[in-house]
Amino acid sequence: MATRRASNYDSRLKHRPLNTFRFIRGVICLLVFLSTAFICLVYLAPLSVVVFPLASKRISRKAVSFFFGIWLSMWPSLFEKINKTKIVFSGDSIPKNERVLVIANHRTEVDWMFLWDLALRKGRIGCIKYILKRSLMKLPVFGWGFHILEFIPVQRKWEMDEQILYHKLSTFKDPQDPLWLALFPEGTDYTEEKSEASKKFAAKVGLPMLTNVLLPKTKGFNACLLALRGSIDAVYDVTIGYKNHQCPSFMDIVFGVDPSEVHLHVQRIPMEEIPVSETQVSSWLVDTFQMKDQLLSGFNVQGHFPNQVEEKELSTLKCLFTFTMVVSFTAVFVYLTLFSLIWFKLYVGLSCAYLAIATRYNFQLMPLTYYVKALYSSIKNKIE
Repeated sequence: MATRRASNYDSRLKHRPLNTFRFIRGVICLLVFLSTAFICLVYLAPLSVVVFPLASKRISRKAVSFFFGIWLSMWPSLFEKINKTKIVFSGDSIPKNERVLVIANHRTEVDWMFLWDLALRKGRIGCIKYILKRSLMKLPVFGWGFHILEFIPVQRKWEMDEQILYHKLSTFKDPQDPLWLALFPEGTDYTEEKSEASKKFAAKVGLPMLTNVLLPKTKGFNACLLALRGSIDAVYDVTIGYKNHQCPSFMDIVFGVDPSEVHLHVQRIPMEEIPVSETQVSSWLVDTFQMKDQLLSGFNVQGHFPNQVEEKELSTLKCLFTFTMVVSFTAVFVYLTLFSLIWFKLYVGLSCAYLAIATRYNFQLMPLTYYVKALYSSIKNKIE
């Protein structure tokens, strides 16, 4: 295991060596992403999640999707245009603008980021939400972003997560709100040690022993289906593979040393084809991961998934325009914060305080009508 971990940071084994140019470029990219994220959050988040929700939650979500979707779209630009990572799509050709539940295997810590390449092409990059480990909400700046984008933090203990998960899912039921909800049913990223433990458990309970994926956990997936079944169009089953088995880390993609190719195999399953009962859904999910395991076995031999589909390449001009717009916005507001009226500094300070508290205690403001109705109901109950 120690040898495997060491190899992840040995640039000689990467697709591209970590030379001086890539190191400097990576540091610049990281600073750009951090600074733009911070400025976008402190200036746009209060408007999107404090002011707009007073009128309508739908308006708030549209604002968040628009503003932060622009920032998120810089990541696929980094992958495909700067790092020259080739994204290969296969499987079903999926339509735009569907409300879906996305399930995927979890090879490495950055799998979830490559789903943005698919979401961007389908007009859903600002609407994709993830169920993720609660510890990730503590990440500086990015944790605030996860909260604003309404990612669902879990501790991977059902007795602690059940109530929070159902509450969050209940806010996603409006079929008029665009939604891609992404879930990694394995619950953690793949390692050889975890694979062995998964196989032992599978053998003990009489389930298939999987080689390339871990045995999926079914409760979270069942909860998502139970809460959203009437309001989503399909489940997208995404299988992620990396060329030459080089699973990248976050710093690998920052410095552009890996991966050379990311393969996304997508199967679209209409909701009417998915069982209803919890037992049948659990069996369906295990069967799905068994097929995913077979797909990855074939990928490891052939270097690609079957049935490749053509997806439109990202426009270099549009990527450049997005980068320029976001960086210019950041530069203007950095200048205003540092050198203009004190009101800008006060606004940033209050915004940071709000984001820190809201993320720490995981609360979202509701429309003003919600609080009026709650107050009216409380008064009515007291009178009765």
